Amino acid sequence: MLNSPRATTTSITTTTSARGSGAAAGVVDRRVPVAVSAPDPISREGAVSQLRRHPEIDLREESGPGTVALLIEDALDDPALTRLRRIVRSEGARAVLVIGTIRESELLDVVECGVGAIVWRHEATAHRLVQAVLAASRGDGDLPADLLGRLISQVGTLHRGAAGRPGAPSLGLAPREVDVLRLVAEGLDTGEIAGKLSYSERTVKNVMHGLTTRLHLRNRAHAVAYALREGYI
Repeated sequence: MLNSPRATTTSITTTTSARGSGAAAGVVDRRVPVAVSAPDPISREGAVSQLRRHPEIDLREESGPGTVALLIEDALDDPALTRLRRIVRSEGARAVLVIGTIRESELLDVVECGVGAIVWRHEATAHRLVQAVLAASRGDGDLPADLLGRLISQVGTLHRGAAGRPGAPSLGLAPREVDVLRLVAEGLDTGEIAGKLSYSERTVKNVMHGLTTRLHLRNRAHAVAYALREGYI
């Protein structure tokens, strides 16, 4: 199991509300809609209580398109992964995972689900939760530094193994492959990616098959992690 000494830092952008008679009309509400899910009511109410104090957060009962889903878990088991996939792929929400422990082998599963923000439970202060929520709402990544390092190391090991094989190809991604992987990282399925890029589903499948075969990557998660490590997405 892994635990983190410190999380990465992202900036927080708050909304300035128009006040007084001289305020400009038509101010846009920039609050981020957030739905909290937890395995027990105490954990959920604790997170809700911390988020409620921040004016940039708009708490909701259910997640959906345009919503950030804050999912609290002790460990990442199969039911938790299923919930993550449903939240991102079926409900169209962005996800923040607050986790107690996570195995190295589970990191790529989380990336494949489309989760870009992870917070350790023991670091889940109000300030840290808001950072992660705002990062997720912008589509930015926000991982604890040690988890990011482990992810990079894991993919690096895979690449070194591939490079040692006879006839190993040179590494690199074509622009079309980057476009597809960026949408995979956002949690879109094959049909949704095809619609976004105006491709056929067969073309999307061929792109994924071609890059995973060429780079000796095991699955979509490895492909996304490679693209993250190399700075493509």
